Amino acid sequence: MEITDFFTDYTLRTITLGTAILGAICGMLGSFAVLRKQSLLGDAISHAALPGIALAFIITGIKDTNLLLIGALISGLVGTFWIKGIVKRTRLKNDTALGLILSLFFGFGMLLLTFIQKMPNANQAGLDKYLFGQAATLVESDVWVMAIVTGISLMVLLLFWKELKLLLFDADYTKTLGFNVRFLDILITSFIVLAIVLGLQTVGVVLMSAMLLAPAAAARQWTNNLGKMIILASLFGAFSGVFGTAISASQNNLSTGPVIVLVAAFLVVVSFIFSPGRGLLFREIRFRRNRRELHQKKTLSFMYHIVKEHKNISRPHAIRILNNFQGFTRKTLNQLEEEQLIAISGNQWSMTQKGYDQAESMYNQFGNEND
Repeated sequence: MEITDFFTDYTLRTITLGTAILGAICGMLGSFAVLRKQSLLGDAISHAALPGIALAFIITGIKDTNLLLIGALISGLVGTFWIKGIVKRTRLKNDTALGLILSLFFGFGMLLLTFIQKMPNANQAGLDKYLFGQAATLVESDVWVMAIVTGISLMVLLLFWKELKLLLFDADYTKTLGFNVRFLDILITSFIVLAIVLGLQTVGVVLMSAMLLAPAAAARQWTNNLGKMIILASLFGAFSGVFGTAISASQNNLSTGPVIVLVAAFLVVVSFIFSPGRGLLFREIRFRRNRRELHQKKTLSFMYHIVKEHKNISRPHAIRILNNFQGFTRKTLNQLEEEQLIAISGNQWSMTQKGYDQAESMYNQFGNEND
C-alpha cells in the first residue's frame, strides 16, 4: 500500500474518511462520558443496540444499513433510559444497572441472531458482522451521515457549552442556576448513543466502547482544560481511525475495527507513561527529585545544628559523625558539594557561607510556620 492509494482507491479513501470522522466524534463525545464517570455507559449502549439491529431485520426482512442502524438507535436509547430509570426508581447503583441492562439486551440480541440464522431468508447472512464490525462495508453515503452527525454534535456542544461544562463539574449548582439539568443530560446522552450506533458498522458491538473511551482517556492525561481535552480526544480518535485503517490495509486478513481499537489503546498507554502532568515516567522523576531534595535538606539541617555551635562555620568536621544521622548518604553529600553548600576534603566536611545561609533560612522558615 502506498500513500497515493488513499487518493486513487475509492474503497480505501471511503473507509479512511469514515473511520477518521468516527474517531473524531467518539473522542469528542467520549470526553463527556469519561468526565461524568460513565465509562461503562458506552459498553452498555453498544450491547443494547444489538437487539434493535436484529428486530429491524425481522420486521423489514431486508438488510438495509440505514434501517438496521435506526433499529440500533431506538434499542440503544431504550436501554439507556432503562438504566437511568433503574437508578432513579430503585436502590441499585449505576454500575449495577449498567451491567444488568448490558447482559439482558446482549443476551436477547444473541437469541434473536440465532433465530434469524434459522429463518428461510438468504438476506440474514452477515448480520453477525455487527458484533465486531466490518469497515469494508462503508460507502460514501455512510461517511456523509457521519460527517453530518459530527457537525450537528459540534454545533450542539458550542451552543450549550456553558451549561454542559457546569453540568459536568457541579450538577447541583447547575440546577440552582435555573438550567434544565434533565434536558442537558438527555441531550448529551442521546448524542453519545448516536455516535455509538454510527460506529457499530465499523468497529462492532463488542469493541465500540473502547473506541468511545480510549481517545478521551488518553486526552485526559495531557490537560485539565475541557476544551483542550475535547480537541485532543478528537485528534487522537481521528488518528486512531486513519492509522488503524492504514495498518489494516497494508496487511491481509487484518480486521479494521480491532486494529483501530489497538491503535487507540496504544495512545492510551503512551499517554499514561509520557504525559508531563500525570504520566508515570514524569511522576517517578518528580518523586525521585523530591526525595533527593528532602534528603539534601535533612542532611543540611543536621549539619547546621552541628556548625552553629561553633563561631567558625567553616570549621572542618569528620564525615563519620554523620553516620548516626538516618538520612545521610554519601550521594547526598556529593550533591550538596556540587551545589557549593558544603566543601569536602578527604574524610572531613565543612559548611560554606551559602550552605549556612540556606540552612538558617530553612530553620527560621520552619520555626515561623510552627508559630
